[in-house]
Amino acid sequence: MSILSYLHVVVTTRLAELRRDGERGDSPVPTAVIIAGLVAVAMAVTAAALIKANNWMTGIPDYTKP
Repeated sequence: MSILSYLHVVVTTRLAELRRDGERGDSPVPTAVIIAGLVAVAMAVTAAALIKANNWMTGIPDYTKP
């Protein structure tokens, strides 16, 4: 059997096994979208906390920026 015939059989067999197995895990795209969303929410919460803290600090009498 020539090497090309052997490689063809091996690749064809492997691809058939992969097609048979329907559960191959989750795609990385939805995971990346979820992570990007969580990062955006974390940045918004951090910005809101910073604004609230700055407003609270400026409300203190005789406040000077450090």
